[in-house]
Amino acid sequence: MKITNLLTVTIGAFFLSVTTNAQNKTFQKEEFKQWAQTPPMGWNSWDCYGPTVEEHEVKANADYMAKELKKFGWEYIVVDIRWFVENDKAGGYNQTDPRYVMDQYGRYLPAVNRFPSAKDGQGFKPLADYIHKKGLKFGIHIMRGIPKKAVEDKLPIKGANGITADQVYSTALQCEWLRDNYTVVADKPGAQEYYDSIFELYAQWGVDFIKIDDLSRPYHEGEINLIRNAIDKCGRKIVLSTSPGETPIKAAPHVTTHANMWRMVDDVWDTWPHITHLMDVAQKWYPHIAPGTWPDCDMIPLGRISIRGERGEDRMTRLTKDEQYTLITFFNIFKSPLFFGGDLPSNDAFTLSLLTNKEVVKMHNQSTDVKQLFQKDGKIAVTSKNPKDGSVYLALFNISDNGSQKVAVNLSDLGISGSAEVLNMWTGEKSKTTSNEIGTDLKPHSSILYQLKSKK
Repeated sequence: MKITNLLTVTIGAFFLSVTTNAQNKTFQKEEFKQWAQTPPMGWNSWDCYGPTVEEHEVKANADYMAKELKKFGWEYIVVDIRWFVENDKAGGYNQTDPRYVMDQYGRYLPAVNRFPSAKDGQGFKPLADYIHKKGLKFGIHIMRGIPKKAVEDKLPIKGANGITADQVYSTALQCEWLRDNYTVVADKPGAQEYYDSIFELYAQWGVDFIKIDDLSRPYHEGEINLIRNAIDKCGRKIVLSTSPGETPIKAAPHVTTHANMWRMVDDVWDTWPHITHLMDVAQKWYPHIAPGTWPDCDMIPLGRISIRGERGEDRMTRLTKDEQYTLITFFNIFKSPLFFGGDLPSNDAFTLSLLTNKEVVKMHNQSTDVKQLFQKDGKIAVTSKNPKDGSVYLALFNISDNGSQKVAVNLSDLGISGSAEVLNMWTGEKSKTTSNEIGTDLKPHSSILYQLKSKK
């Protein structure tokens, strides 16, 4: 482990905190829901770089987003897991001899060999500044809990009046798949101060979004409360994403009160069963889709993924074009947060087209009243409305493996009487309804997305 020089960190933190402290305030309890009134849209490094992403790769993806995607509402750039480990590896994690970087208060710092701008105790502030100057927002991933190394070395918790890391932890419910941290016992003196201290640091860096892992299954209500309190006190509007799934539906009242987005399933990769499982689990979350708090379908495993990833070799997504349309259509009509997992600079024209359809983006941002009409016999229908222009949206899916199927709904089920103008939102083809139902024959794994407007 490296403990960054105390003087360097202290001086660096002083200069980083001047602006933050001047603007600091405690947010009202429900104000955090205003920070994500539409589902967040961005890029996350996990699907293509696992725990090994480096600063130049983050910047390259930010550059692409600013040029190609920002005007469509994409804005977050998120550095995923273990940015504080100097010697991590692809295809899993180095848990044999990891070299952690942290400060004297047991707070992880970016590994300078991977993030050179973090030198001299500057942390992620220079990288966040780079991203902010492009009109984008910056996010990071952390694991729930307190570092094992901080516990072993009995490092002091900042602002806790002499309480040390070994006084707030438990080995109970330690993450099973990554052993960097211990559980923070929520009612221990110093527990809140620990989370306060890390979010104070993240606010100084300019973090706008935080994804926190190992929170959802089992559901760690105590630590989520500590985290929410710390965000609300840090003086910066930081979107909270809890991860991974499956978040238990019985936790819906709590998670919708404390998080901006939460995972419904484990990682979604580029295989068809991952998509159908997601659609199945999502059925119970439709009633909880609301401004500021969003059920999360996970990252979008399209484009070029697994450059140094966890699953498989460097590749373009294994999903067929029909399956890619199905995935992106479902994510959009469900109003899931959209976090692209592929390497953006490697996008081909087709992949880019899935992210930059103006009408689909408009639906994702403006639609309300999202509901599933049915899911049976391999057929799914999902609908929503646009209160601004009167549009009704309809997504139809054939998720069966064998044979084409007609998938259709009655116009009356959409609140439409009489005829309607119809737009195929992916092809741009326009038509009119000629009967009291709308639908089409769909090949296996395929879908269609309609916008309907009643004819006056």
